[in-house]
Amino acid sequence: MSGKVAVVTGSNKGIGYAIVRGLCKKFDGTVFLTSRNVELGKKAVADLEKEGLHPKYHQLDITDNKSIETFRDFIKKEHGGIDILINNAAIAFKQNATEPAAVQAEQTVAVNYFAVLNACEKLFPLIQNGGRVVNISSSAGHLSKIPSEALRSRFKDPNLTIPELSGLMQQYVEAAKQGTHAPEWGNSSYAVSKVGLTALTMIQQRMLNDRDIKVNAVHPGYVDTDMSSHKGPLSIDEGAAAPLFLALDADDSVKGQYVWFDKQITSWDGKTPTPY
Repeated sequence: MSGKVAVVTGSNKGIGYAIVRGLCKKFDGTVFLTSRNVELGKKAVADLEKEGLHPKYHQLDITDNKSIETFRDFIKKEHGGIDILINNAAIAFKQNATEPAAVQAEQTVAVNYFAVLNACEKLFPLIQNGGRVVNISSSAGHLSKIPSEALRSRFKDPNLTIPELSGLMQQYVEAAKQGTHAPEWGNSSYAVSKVGLTALTMIQQRMLNDRDIKVNAVHPGYVDTDMSSHKGPLSIDEGAAAPLFLALDADDSVKGQYVWFDKQITSWDGKTPTPY
Protein backbone atom coordinates (compact mmCIF):
# COMPACT_ATOMS: atom_id res chain seq x y z
CA MET A 1 0.00 0.00 0.00
CA SER A 2 1.36 3.38 -0.92
CA GLY A 3 0.24 6.97 -0.50
CA LYS A 4 -2.86 8.69 -1.76
CA VAL A 5 -4.75 7.66 -4.89
CA ALA A 6 -6.85 9.56 -7.43
CA VAL A 7 -9.00 7.83 -10.08
CA VAL A 8 -10.55 9.40 -13.16
CA THR A 9 -13.00 7.34 -15.21
CA GLY A 10 -13.19 7.68 -18.98
CA SER A 11 -9.98 9.70 -19.06
CA ASN A 12 -8.12 8.76 -22.23
CA LYS A 13 -9.34 11.97 -23.94
CA GLY A 14 -11.30 15.18 -23.45
CA ILE A 15 -12.04 16.65 -20.04
CA GLY A 16 -11.07 13.43 -18.26
CA TYR A 17 -7.62 13.52 -19.87
CA ALA A 18 -7.14 17.14 -18.81
CA ILE A 19 -8.24 16.29 -15.26
CA VAL A 20 -5.58 13.57 -15.13
CA ARG A 21 -3.04 16.08 -16.41
CA GLY A 22 -4.02 18.57 -13.70
CA LEU A 23 -3.95 15.95 -10.96
CA CYS A 24 -0.49 14.81 -12.04
CA LYS A 25 0.71 18.39 -11.59
CA LYS A 26 -1.04 19.19 -8.30
CA PHE A 27 -1.97 15.98 -6.44
CA ASP A 28 0.55 14.43 -4.07
CA GLY A 29 -0.19 10.83 -4.86
CA THR A 30 -0.80 8.23 -7.57
CA VAL A 31 -3.14 9.23 -10.40
CA PHE A 32 -4.95 6.55 -12.38
CA LEU A 33 -5.97 7.25 -15.96
CA THR A 34 -8.64 4.69 -16.87
CA SER A 35 -10.46 3.80 -20.06
CA ARG A 36 -12.52 1.09 -21.70
CA ASN A 37 -10.00 0.66 -24.51
CA VAL A 38 -6.56 -0.40 -23.27
CA GLU A 39 -4.68 0.73 -26.39
CA LEU A 40 -6.20 4.23 -26.29
CA GLY A 41 -5.61 4.47 -22.55
CA LYS A 42 -1.96 3.52 -22.79
CA LYS A 43 -1.44 5.99 -25.65
CA ALA A 44 -2.92 8.73 -23.46
CA VAL A 45 -0.50 7.82 -20.66
CA ALA A 46 2.41 7.87 -23.12
CA ASP A 47 1.35 11.33 -24.33
CA LEU A 48 1.30 12.65 -20.76
CA GLU A 49 4.69 11.07 -20.08
CA LYS A 50 6.06 13.18 -22.95
CA GLU A 51 5.02 16.20 -20.84
CA GLY A 52 7.01 14.86 -17.91
CA LEU A 53 3.89 13.57 -16.10
CA HIS A 54 3.50 10.06 -14.75
CA PRO A 55 -0.06 8.76 -14.41
CA LYS A 56 -0.67 5.06 -13.92
CA TYR A 57 -2.99 3.15 -16.23
CA HIS A 58 -5.70 0.61 -15.53
CA GLN A 59 -8.51 -0.64 -17.73
CA LEU A 60 -11.95 0.31 -16.42
CA ASP A 61 -15.25 0.03 -18.28
CA ILE A 62 -18.03 1.27 -15.99
CA THR A 63 -20.62 -0.61 -18.07
CA ASP A 64 -18.87 -3.93 -17.35
CA ASN A 65 -19.37 -5.36 -13.88
CA LYS A 66 -16.32 -7.62 -14.11
CA SER A 67 -14.12 -4.70 -15.19
CA ILE A 68 -15.25 -2.63 -12.18
CA GLU A 69 -14.66 -5.51 -9.78
CA THR A 70 -11.20 -6.22 -11.24
CA PHE A 71 -10.24 -2.57 -10.83
CA ARG A 72 -11.69 -2.42 -7.31
CA ASP A 73 -9.78 -5.52 -6.23
CA PHE A 74 -6.55 -4.19 -7.74
CA ILE A 75 -6.84 -0.85 -5.94
CA LYS A 76 -7.73 -2.53 -2.66
CA LYS A 77 -4.77 -4.92 -2.85
CA GLU A 78 -2.13 -2.50 -4.18
CA HIS A 79 -3.17 0.80 -2.59
CA GLY A 80 -5.74 0.12 0.11
CA GLY A 81 -8.16 2.84 -0.92
CA ILE A 82 -9.10 5.87 -3.04
CA ASP A 83 -8.80 9.52 -1.97
CA ILE A 84 -10.23 11.19 -5.09
CA LEU A 85 -12.77 9.64 -7.47
CA ILE A 86 -13.85 11.62 -10.50
CA ASN A 87 -16.78 10.07 -12.35
CA ASN A 88 -16.20 11.44 -15.83
CA ALA A 89 -17.13 8.54 -18.14
CA ALA A 90 -20.29 9.31 -20.13
CA ILE A 91 -21.86 9.13 -23.57
CA ALA A 92 -23.97 11.51 -25.63
CA PHE A 93 -25.79 11.00 -28.91
CA LYS A 94 -25.15 13.71 -31.51
CA GLN A 95 -27.92 16.19 -32.30
CA ASN A 96 -28.34 14.64 -35.74
CA ALA A 97 -28.37 11.07 -34.41
CA THR A 98 -30.83 8.83 -36.26
CA GLU A 99 -31.41 6.32 -33.47
CA PRO A 100 -34.99 6.34 -32.13
CA ALA A 101 -35.69 8.20 -28.89
CA ALA A 102 -36.23 4.88 -27.10
CA VAL A 103 -32.74 3.67 -28.02
CA GLN A 104 -31.11 6.97 -27.10
CA ALA A 105 -32.94 7.06 -23.76
CA GLU A 106 -32.09 3.50 -22.77
CA GLN A 107 -28.41 3.65 -23.76
CA THR A 108 -27.74 7.13 -22.38
CA VAL A 109 -29.36 6.48 -19.01
CA ALA A 110 -27.69 3.06 -18.83
CA VAL A 111 -24.22 4.64 -19.02
CA ASN A 112 -24.60 8.11 -17.53
CA TYR A 113 -26.74 7.08 -14.58
CA PHE A 114 -26.95 3.33 -13.94
CA ALA A 115 -23.32 2.50 -14.81
CA VAL A 116 -22.00 5.39 -12.74
CA LEU A 117 -24.23 4.31 -9.85
CA ASN A 118 -22.95 0.73 -10.08
CA ALA A 119 -19.32 1.86 -10.20
CA CYS A 120 -19.89 4.10 -7.17
CA GLU A 121 -21.53 1.33 -5.18
CA LYS A 122 -18.51 -0.90 -5.80
CA LEU A 123 -15.82 1.75 -5.31
CA PHE A 124 -17.28 3.85 -2.47
CA PRO A 125 -16.26 1.33 0.22
CA LEU A 126 -12.65 2.14 -0.80
CA ILE A 127 -13.03 5.92 -0.42
CA GLN A 128 -10.92 7.08 2.49
CA ASN A 129 -12.23 9.40 5.18
CA GLY A 130 -11.53 12.92 3.97
CA GLY A 131 -11.95 11.72 0.39
CA ARG A 132 -13.61 13.62 -2.43
CA VAL A 133 -15.92 12.45 -5.20
CA VAL A 134 -16.67 14.63 -8.23
CA ASN A 135 -19.51 13.67 -10.54
CA ILE A 136 -19.14 15.35 -13.93
CA SER A 137 -22.61 16.67 -14.70
CA SER A 138 -23.55 19.38 -17.19
CA SER A 139 -25.59 22.52 -17.64
CA ALA A 140 -28.03 19.99 -19.13
CA GLY A 141 -28.18 18.47 -15.64
CA HIS A 142 -29.97 21.52 -14.23
CA LEU A 143 -33.38 20.58 -12.83
CA SER A 144 -35.10 23.15 -15.06
CA LYS A 145 -34.46 20.81 -18.00
CA ILE A 146 -37.33 18.63 -16.73
CA PRO A 147 -40.61 20.25 -17.93
CA SER A 148 -42.92 18.52 -15.42
CA GLU A 149 -43.30 20.34 -12.10
CA ALA A 150 -44.41 17.09 -10.46
CA LEU A 151 -41.25 15.32 -11.62
CA ARG A 152 -39.04 18.22 -10.55
CA SER A 153 -40.59 18.00 -7.09
CA ARG A 154 -39.75 14.32 -6.89
CA PHE A 155 -36.15 14.86 -8.01
CA LYS A 156 -35.53 17.54 -5.39
CA ASP A 157 -37.28 15.71 -2.55
CA PRO A 158 -34.70 15.85 0.30
CA ASN A 159 -35.74 12.34 1.33
CA LEU A 160 -35.40 10.79 -2.14
CA THR A 161 -33.64 7.42 -2.02
CA ILE A 162 -31.43 5.79 -4.63
CA PRO A 163 -34.03 3.07 -5.39
CA GLU A 164 -36.66 5.77 -5.87
CA LEU A 165 -34.35 7.79 -8.12
CA SER A 166 -33.49 4.69 -10.15
CA GLY A 167 -37.23 4.08 -10.49
CA LEU A 168 -37.65 7.59 -11.90
CA MET A 169 -34.89 7.00 -14.42
CA GLN A 170 -36.45 3.72 -15.49
CA GLN A 171 -39.82 5.47 -15.73
CA TYR A 172 -38.29 7.87 -18.24
CA VAL A 173 -36.86 5.03 -20.33
CA GLU A 174 -40.25 3.32 -20.42
CA ALA A 175 -41.96 6.58 -21.40
CA ALA A 176 -39.45 6.99 -24.23
CA LYS A 177 -40.22 3.47 -25.44
CA GLN A 178 -43.92 4.39 -25.46
CA GLY A 179 -43.21 7.70 -27.18
CA THR A 180 -44.93 9.62 -24.37
CA HIS A 181 -41.83 11.16 -22.74
CA ALA A 182 -41.61 14.62 -24.30
CA PRO A 183 -44.31 16.56 -22.37
CA GLU A 184 -42.97 15.57 -18.94
CA TRP A 185 -39.34 14.72 -19.58
CA GLY A 186 -38.35 16.85 -22.57
CA ASN A 187 -36.53 15.65 -25.67
CA SER A 188 -32.96 15.19 -24.41
CA SER A 189 -31.93 11.83 -23.00
CA TYR A 190 -28.58 13.39 -22.10
CA ALA A 191 -30.31 16.05 -19.99
CA VAL A 192 -32.41 13.45 -18.14
CA SER A 193 -29.32 11.32 -17.49
CA LYS A 194 -27.39 14.27 -16.07
CA VAL A 195 -30.35 15.45 -13.96
CA GLY A 196 -30.36 11.92 -12.58
CA LEU A 197 -26.62 12.06 -11.89
CA THR A 198 -26.94 15.41 -10.11
CA ALA A 199 -29.82 14.12 -7.99
CA LEU A 200 -27.70 11.04 -7.20
CA THR A 201 -24.92 13.35 -6.01
CA MET A 202 -27.21 14.90 -3.39
CA ILE A 203 -28.30 11.47 -2.12
CA GLN A 204 -24.74 10.14 -2.03
CA GLN A 205 -23.64 13.07 0.09
CA ARG A 206 -26.43 12.45 2.60
CA MET A 207 -25.41 8.79 2.81
CA LEU A 208 -21.72 9.64 3.33
CA ASN A 209 -21.96 12.55 5.75
CA ASP A 210 -20.85 10.40 8.66
CA ARG A 211 -17.68 9.36 6.79
CA ASP A 212 -16.24 12.83 6.10
CA ILE A 213 -16.48 12.34 2.34
CA LYS A 214 -17.39 15.22 0.05
CA VAL A 215 -19.49 14.48 -3.06
CA ASN A 216 -20.25 17.23 -5.57
CA ALA A 217 -21.59 17.56 -9.11
CA VAL A 218 -20.01 19.97 -11.56
CA HIS A 219 -20.85 21.56 -14.90
CA PRO A 220 -17.38 21.87 -16.46
CA GLY A 221 -18.48 24.33 -19.15
CA TYR A 222 -19.04 23.95 -22.87
CA VAL A 223 -15.75 22.36 -23.90
CA ASP A 224 -14.11 21.59 -27.23
CA THR A 225 -14.35 17.78 -27.13
CA ASP A 226 -15.62 14.89 -29.24
CA MET A 227 -18.76 14.87 -27.10
CA SER A 228 -19.60 18.48 -28.03
CA SER A 229 -18.61 17.82 -31.68
CA HIS A 230 -15.83 20.32 -30.95
CA LYS A 231 -18.34 23.19 -30.76
CA GLY A 232 -17.44 24.25 -27.22
CA PRO A 233 -15.38 27.44 -26.79
CA LEU A 234 -13.43 26.18 -23.76
CA SER A 235 -10.25 24.12 -23.94
CA ILE A 236 -10.14 20.77 -22.15
CA ASP A 237 -7.84 22.29 -19.53
CA GLU A 238 -10.37 25.07 -18.91
CA GLY A 239 -13.06 22.39 -18.61
CA ALA A 240 -10.92 20.56 -16.05
CA ALA A 241 -10.54 23.62 -13.82
CA ALA A 242 -13.76 23.31 -11.79
CA PRO A 243 -13.50 19.52 -11.32
CA LEU A 244 -9.92 19.97 -10.14
CA PHE A 245 -11.00 22.74 -7.77
CA LEU A 246 -13.57 20.42 -6.18
CA ALA A 247 -11.09 17.53 -6.00
CA LEU A 248 -8.21 19.50 -4.52
CA ASP A 249 -8.95 23.00 -3.32
CA ALA A 250 -12.60 23.53 -2.38
CA ASP A 251 -13.40 24.20 1.27
CA ASP A 252 -14.56 21.18 3.24
CA SER A 253 -17.96 22.87 3.60
CA VAL A 254 -18.59 22.41 -0.13
CA LYS A 255 -20.46 19.12 -0.30
CA GLY A 256 -23.62 17.85 -1.95
CA GLN A 257 -23.51 20.86 -4.28
CA TYR A 258 -24.01 21.61 -7.97
CA VAL A 259 -21.02 23.70 -9.01
CA TRP A 260 -20.60 25.72 -12.18
CA PHE A 261 -17.51 25.91 -14.41
CA ASP A 262 -16.58 29.23 -12.74
CA LYS A 263 -16.23 27.33 -9.42
CA GLN A 264 -19.37 28.94 -8.00
CA ILE A 265 -22.04 26.94 -6.18
CA THR A 266 -25.19 27.12 -8.29
CA SER A 267 -28.81 26.55 -7.33
CA TRP A 268 -29.72 23.23 -8.93
CA ASP A 269 -33.45 23.84 -8.77
CA GLY A 270 -33.44 27.63 -9.16
CA LYS A 271 -32.90 29.93 -12.11
CA THR A 272 -30.67 28.48 -14.83
CA PRO A 273 -27.36 30.35 -15.14
CA THR A 274 -25.89 31.10 -18.55
CA PRO A 275 -24.79 27.61 -19.71
CA TYR A 276 -21.34 28.53 -21.06
